[in-house]
Amino acid sequence: MVGRPWWRVELSLGLRGRLERSAPPAAGEVRVLTLNVNGIRSAASRGVMRWLAAQRADIACLQEIKAQESDLAPELRAPRGLHGHFAHAQKKGYAGVAIYSRAKPDAVIEGFGNPEFDAEGRYLEARFGRLSVISIYLPSGSSGPHRQASKFRFLDAFVPQLKKLRRAGREAILCGDWNIAHREIDLRNWRANRKNSGFLPEERAWLSRVFEELGYVDVFRRLNAKPEQYTWWSNRGQAWAKNVGWRIDYQIATPGVAQSAQRESIYRRRRFSDHAPLTIDYDWALS
Repeated sequence: MVGRPWWRVELSLGLRGRLERSAPPAAGEVRVLTLNVNGIRSAASRGVMRWLAAQRADIACLQEIKAQESDLAPELRAPRGLHGHFAHAQKKGYAGVAIYSRAKPDAVIEGFGNPEFDAEGRYLEARFGRLSVISIYLPSGSSGPHRQASKFRFLDAFVPQLKKLRRAGREAILCGDWNIAHREIDLRNWRANRKNSGFLPEERAWLSRVFEELGYVDVFRRLNAKPEQYTWWSNRGQAWAKNVGWRIDYQIATPGVAQSAQRESIYRRRRFSDHAPLTIDYDWALS
């Protein structure tokens, strides 16, 4: 499908200004970007589509799009030169994930076979040769015990899918908002949040299992061991200005493709939502 180019979407909204163009990935590399947009139409009004076009990403994974297919203008469904795929939540204005790609995927899989969470639009897999790129949005438990219980159900239900991906012998990059800060280095106020959703011991232990038992790799941390590398900030107070954040957005990958990662970046010059985009370049050819 062909639509208007991303940058013209923004001009039509009156969002003129300097285009922040990123250097392209090196020859033979693939650039993968992930961002929780907290509403794709809201993020578009803040200039995210024009910014995305300038990043020259081969694959962009978006989470929490909060839109049905009928809500999306053609420019958001399929910007020029890109293929757009979506997993929408049945509930309007809720959750949902998307993948934009320059190359047409060999196959697209919506959901991972769990009726409860597939109805919420939390998993979308695009296959390119022997590589799967997955846009994923784990539940948040911060709004109350019932949502935390839902989050724990998801964690239990998702382990078989992670094992299935490993058994398939494919390489995979799972991009998205995992809603868990793994270690103390991954959030500013870790002591005060030890009993809060997103940093509970059970959640952190589950993520450790993903890495240590199931063999997945936190690709960002493979490249960057520095503190204060956050991807989400509360809208309360001056969390963004003071960098009081959490690192809850990841690219988690199987070892083969993880080893090919070359460089990472978290973009903070502008805000499109309460999350920041995470970009990683891989020495990997899509085929």
